[in-house]
Amino acid sequence: MKKQKLSLYVAGALLSMSGGAQAATDMTFGGYIKADVMFSDYGNGAPDSGSLSRQFYVPGTIYGTTGNGKQVVDFQARESRFNFKTVTDLEGHKLTGFIELDFMTHTDGNERVSNSYSPRIRHAFVSYDNWTVGQTWTTFQNPGALPENLDFVGAAEGTPFVRQSLLRYTSGNWQFSIENPETTVTPLGGGGRITSGSGVVPDFVGRYNFSAASGSAFSVAAIVRQLDLEQVVGTTTYDTSELGYGVSFAGVIPVGKDDLKFTATYGEGLGRYMALNYANAGVLDTNGEIQTIKSFGGFVSYRHWWSEQWRSSVTLSGFSADNDVALTGGAVNKEAYSGYVNLLFSPSKPLTFGVEFMHALNEREDGSDGDLNRIMFSAKYAL
Repeated sequence: MKKQKLSLYVAGALLSMSGGAQAATDMTFGGYIKADVMFSDYGNGAPDSGSLSRQFYVPGTIYGTTGNGKQVVDFQARESRFNFKTVTDLEGHKLTGFIELDFMTHTDGNERVSNSYSPRIRHAFVSYDNWTVGQTWTTFQNPGALPENLDFVGAAEGTPFVRQSLLRYTSGNWQFSIENPETTVTPLGGGGRITSGSGVVPDFVGRYNFSAASGSAFSVAAIVRQLDLEQVVGTTTYDTSELGYGVSFAGVIPVGKDDLKFTATYGEGLGRYMALNYANAGVLDTNGEIQTIKSFGGFVSYRHWWSEQWRSSVTLSGFSADNDVALTGGAVNKEAYSGYVNLLFSPSKPLTFGVEFMHALNEREDGSDGDLNRIMFSAKYAL
């Protein structure tokens, strides 16, 4: 997700240890500059300029706006990012700090004059030996298995995709973490999403990473979480909780110089952990209690190298939620699918030009749907 080329080495007085010992710190700047041009065709009319799906594909945002034109073009450099990393050797102990910013998702700028957008924190964490604390990828996700797509996420409905604050311990192939809890619930009969940050129980995640002699790399992750809603919604006071869980299997398999990447995830009450919260974790029943929603998602992506400079990826992704329509109503999201094919050219290692075609289809329980066809051109320079 990041590339680094500039390193500064500072020794001696940067950090003093007890007893007069001194430490050496390696400081690294990285990131990339990326410019995109996207020609999009929305089946039901394009969302307004600046809307999230005009920045990248987000399942659930492509149903369109009736009355708007269907075909639009968007230019952006929002995905450009900058990161700063330090690594310090403290007498045999490794101390790492990392922070990264980009400019995605914000709507605080405009396209009339300056196209200025606020930076946002992607990662901000500190690691000391086996411990990591701060904001980074959830342990439930394997970011190394993400496909090489020009779209910001790529296979958005088929993968866990969450960055959040956590405390993680790593021991060999094992990782265990407690992570920030947040519950999303559908009201009885449907309606606007209820988001709850109540409750004191963090999400618990465990992951095991392993590899094969062939060079294949795999991970198996499991999550257990408490869905909790303790708040007043309208004139109703809710005080309910339910157990959610999920498992995810991901991998990268070399095929000669090519590779095959995949992720498959199943759970009850996963909600925001899958498909960028395309479906909620649960729905309220007639007694005001949370009933979990089952969901399954996955993707497969094959990358082929035509030469040292040319390569292509073909990606298929899908997600399905098992809604109880008697509780959720028919306006909730049911299924989402997308497919991608691209051609990338790197005349030198830090520079990449590419073109990608994607097609996405989203469907609600009532049968209404939205589709998106997009051709995307990108230029990327890794710092």
